[in-house]
Amino acid sequence: MKAERRHDIDALRVIAFGLLILYHVGMFYVSDWGWHVKSAYQAEWLQLPMTLVNQWRMPLLFIISGLAMSFVIERYTPGRLAARRTLRLLLPLVFGMAFIVAPQCYYEALDKGLIEPGFLRFMSQYLTFQDFPGDAWGGENMIVWTWNHLWYLAYILVYTLLLILFTALFPGATAWLRRAVGKMRGPWLVIVPVAMLLVYGTFIFPHAPYISHALIDDWYAHAMYGSFFLIGFLVGRSERLWAEFSRMRYVTLAAAVAMFVILNFTDNMLVIYLNRWLWLLAVLGLAFYWLNRPFGWLPYATEAVYPWYILHQTITVVLGYNLAKLALGPVVEPLLVLGGTILGCLLIHELLIRRSRLLRPFFGLGPLRKTSPAPLANEARVLN
Repeated sequence: MKAERRHDIDALRVIAFGLLILYHVGMFYVSDWGWHVKSAYQAEWLQLPMTLVNQWRMPLLFIISGLAMSFVIERYTPGRLAARRTLRLLLPLVFGMAFIVAPQCYYEALDKGLIEPGFLRFMSQYLTFQDFPGDAWGGENMIVWTWNHLWYLAYILVYTLLLILFTALFPGATAWLRRAVGKMRGPWLVIVPVAMLLVYGTFIFPHAPYISHALIDDWYAHAMYGSFFLIGFLVGRSERLWAEFSRMRYVTLAAAVAMFVILNFTDNMLVIYLNRWLWLLAVLGLAFYWLNRPFGWLPYATEAVYPWYILHQTITVVLGYNLAKLALGPVVEPLLVLGGTILGCLLIHELLIRRSRLLRPFFGLGPLRKTSPAPLANEARVLN
């Protein structure tokens, strides 16, 4: 595929991370689903829309990151690309764990009654790697730092480095895989990925049924998320494949809706994976058809996504915990938490991060420029 702007990938990334922000605000309110802190105003009806997106929201993000790699992997030497991606991902991850995620840990431990109030005292212990009560924010016997929602950065970094290594060592196999995937059409675009997921569900999931986000032993998550990352890489530059996604968009959407309806009445493995993959196919096809155009808001939103992703959950937890004390009611409180999360991300990004040469690298942004950055699919700044 000719290296040209793919506005749909940029827009889809912005939408996907916007959905992630909504989802995490929803986690503060959805009933019977555990989270770092919870509101007193929990709603059972939230389970339905959150279940709808929960099956495919993270696979979509890994596909998007794989798509980005397909556009840049041939522009740099393997060593240079690995260094660039490591800096872009590892620095925000470590900084985020040290300073951005820390308030989440503080309020979770405070909510459980395991520590005394006093954030500065907490940080003095947290930053010096002192031990906290075992279940303070994760249930392990010994916890110092955690990455909470930033686990995605660690996983993407590992998958990116492995992909760079594989393509460098086996260029012929890489080219063959791209050609083979690019030739798939119609039902095969459903059969092959779902069969792959069924293998994981049959042979890996029974031995690792809990997705831990701990990186080291998260085998089912690695099989699934790593495969979606690879799929994104393999399909990224195939014009005919994207045309096929677009052609099938309404068929896959209708089938996805049907699978979700069935999913509410069964936990059959085939239905689960058909539901997951059909939604992904539908989203990719619809995005390619409707979003592949230069929207005026896209360059700014593209740059803002990474800082907003890093910031949003901490803002939600801090706001949610403190607003919950005011007993504002089941309408006002959620509106303030959602609105405050969005406003907080906007102000911190616009007034502090975006304009600071010092802060930009810690939030995954490139050097400060006089003009707006080119759309993401050209520069491929997709969290990898």
